[in-house]
Amino acid sequence: MGAGREVMEAGCRAGVWIQELAFKEGTRHAVPRHQAASAEAGSRVFYTGVMSVYSWRLLRGGEFRLDGGSMFGVVPRVVWCKSVPTDDRGRITVQHNCLLLERSGSLAPGQSGAKLAVIEAGSGDKLDAKSRDIFALEQRSIIDALHEVNCRCEDIEAVAVTHLHFDHAGGLTRVPRPGEGGGAHNAVSTFPNAEIYAQLREWNDAIHNRSVMTRTYFKDHLEPVADQMKLIDSPRPFPTGLTPDREADPLGTVSQRETMLGGLKGVRGLPGVSVFNVPGHTWGQQAIKFNDTKGRTVVFTPDVLPTAWHLGAAYSLAYDVEPYTSMVSKRWFLNAAADENWLLVLDHEPGNPCRRVKRNDKGWFDLVEDAV
Repeated sequence: MGAGREVMEAGCRAGVWIQELAFKEGTRHAVPRHQAASAEAGSRVFYTGVMSVYSWRLLRGGEFRLDGGSMFGVVPRVVWCKSVPTDDRGRITVQHNCLLLERSGSLAPGQSGAKLAVIEAGSGDKLDAKSRDIFALEQRSIIDALHEVNCRCEDIEAVAVTHLHFDHAGGLTRVPRPGEGGGAHNAVSTFPNAEIYAQLREWNDAIHNRSVMTRTYFKDHLEPVADQMKLIDSPRPFPTGLTPDREADPLGTVSQRETMLGGLKGVRGLPGVSVFNVPGHTWGQQAIKFNDTKGRTVVFTPDVLPTAWHLGAAYSLAYDVEPYTSMVSKRWFLNAAADENWLLVLDHEPGNPCRRVKRNDKGWFDLVEDAV
């Protein structure tokens, strides 16, 4: 699996705690580097560079369809089918939404940072014919979407994914071209020059296949990119072991729990981009936050709110490892989005995925469409 993957243990905008971890040879468990040979203890590093902003494009990685009952969990079909159309096999249409970011302006002297980055990678091009039929996968991937905006996969220097299920991270690898060696899994990295950011908990769960689904963490989209992974350990919204009340507020604000991806030791980084833990769908799921050239705070939203149809408190997925946690996370996430006027980009919304959150007079929230 390779050693020396950096793990960024989160702090806040003013600074981050860095604890380097290594992987013991012959195991898949992260351990403190001081327990591995020839290594130093972690150190505190402060982010002092320019807070970059980004221009961005919405990339459509292809439509697909998911079982409607699974997508709405405990909500009865007789309720959700009033507003959500299905096909003759009971599936709803969703989308692989991804983003292409381009950093605007120059970096401070001595500062490093990716110029081009991708958020989310979609399912990719490796699924077999049976799976493509089950999910009615459109014949396109993030590779096609990038080509349409004249961007090469080799030019991407950073990738951030919300989590590592196949429909979000399958596109991290691709089918080899003629003459390319694909190794044991017949797959190669889609973005060979990129650092790939995910939560440490998510990576550990993925390689051990800890999911309510038996087929969502595939070795062919994980192991070929293992040495590109930059694993993050962001603070949890609530202490481990605590079951919060439904309307409980997390520890501190989102800004106090987010991990900045710029100014970190040993990585190229993404200055001005941060991630924060949004557990429920998976334990290590993260949202990805940045400021754009129009002055907006953009938050790429994971499966806590995959589509606008999932706005209701109980509208969680049957795929969630902890549906109750998803409901709790959705409440505090929407509260923060309304308070801070985030522009959300919903990861599976088949229509316009760009939404603002406004409080309504019913004690909940409305989603208002906005422009890319």
